[in-house]
Amino acid sequence: MKIAFHGAARTVTGSKHLVTLNNGKKFLLDCGMFQGMGTETEQLNRNWGFNPADVDYVFLSHAHVDHSGLLPKLVKDGFRGTIYATPATIDIIQVLLLDSACIQQQDMYFLNKKRKEEGRKLLEPLYTEEDVRNVFQYMKPVNYHQPVQVDKSILLQFFDEGHIVGSASIFLNLTENGNTATLAFSGDVGRYGDPILHSPETFPQADYIIIESTYGNKLHGRIETYGDDLLKNIEHTCLHKKGKLIIPAFSVGRTQELLYALNDLELEGRLPKVNYYVDSPMSIKVTEIVKKHPECFNRSVQKLFRKGDDPFWFNGLHYITDKRESQELNTDFRPSVIISASGMAEAGRVKHHIANGIENWRNTIMIIGYCEPNSLGARLKEHPDTVGIFATPYQVKADIVTLDSMSAHADYNDLCQYLACQDAQEVKRLFVVHGEPDVQIEFKRRLMKKGFLDVTIPELHQEFGLG
Repeated sequence: MKIAFHGAARTVTGSKHLVTLNNGKKFLLDCGMFQGMGTETEQLNRNWGFNPADVDYVFLSHAHVDHSGLLPKLVKDGFRGTIYATPATIDIIQVLLLDSACIQQQDMYFLNKKRKEEGRKLLEPLYTEEDVRNVFQYMKPVNYHQPVQVDKSILLQFFDEGHIVGSASIFLNLTENGNTATLAFSGDVGRYGDPILHSPETFPQADYIIIESTYGNKLHGRIETYGDDLLKNIEHTCLHKKGKLIIPAFSVGRTQELLYALNDLELEGRLPKVNYYVDSPMSIKVTEIVKKHPECFNRSVQKLFRKGDDPFWFNGLHYITDKRESQELNTDFRPSVIISASGMAEAGRVKHHIANGIENWRNTIMIIGYCEPNSLGARLKEHPDTVGIFATPYQVKADIVTLDSMSAHADYNDLCQYLACQDAQEVKRLFVVHGEPDVQIEFKRRLMKKGFLDVTIPELHQEFGLG
């Protein structure tokens, strides 16, 4: 058995790990898109490092585009196998991938206008909406804890990972020449005590483990304080400065967490009476899908659903779908809270809101999730005097704040707790992926102190023999 790391290797996006069994069967753990990698992004997403037509199966951890976003290109380039994911993941992916195709086609249109003027070769998007629709026929839903005999050599199980709705760790029993080895892939690990989702589940003892490390060197703020932290920023910006609080938020997970926290503040009688906008058509669609999967929520949220309450709704909330209404927010100077995608502020409507509001000292831009180092969100976190947006320099006069207590990724304590179900001495090899190099090195040291004997940080396209 061999494993090759074709994404999320010494970086955080592009999760994509190819396992080849001795009998020739091949499967991918995730099929994610690289994001926020600067000028390298395009080529990284176009070059697989393997032949998609040779892949028999894909096992998906969750719906985020950096874990699922290249599925349409995989099919376009020859994949004809089966894609296994939880039902909620499949529902959400259908929205995310169509949106991804739409964004690519729009971006390519403007890019090709410039290339045509320069007399350069025109480019095609990675995939189209038609390519996305071709993916759905290959998807097969699998519930948590349901053992699935994929073929004679592969037994699959998903365990709830608590990262977003439908997220799962992947546990595989792999039989070769009469011997069985176990392989566990964490996907993205959620946080313990999340106000909406279940905590990450334990998983059986594994011979080999692939673990994410996004925050492998950090401790987050206490998760139970993020409602108070959010309220403090609303009051400071909207009530004291009379400005706008602009929040870049991922459509899946983070937007719903924000809505839940705001709903909770209203129930407590503490929510300031200003306008709250969710300005992202995809976020609105995803929120409706999320409501259809209460099995993914913890007991307290399930109780609200049984009572007929909507935990993602409160007075003063407005959903914006029309582009003209979105543009009108930029000429409305009343205090407000604007929640908009994308979470790294690299694309989508939020980028326009930031450009419009960043030179006004009354406003605040609040970063609440992980941002790739080259992304606009990451650059803002450095508190620069000026920042380039749409190739135009802007003076940074708005407040820039970061709310780490809202992260959906495990910190190093969570990750160590997640691995505590394992006998470290029995793990033959542990691979650290999905993290920046300096973070991974520090996390590796921590894991070795926990007793894991062989901890490896793979490079992009690096292959290892197992067993």
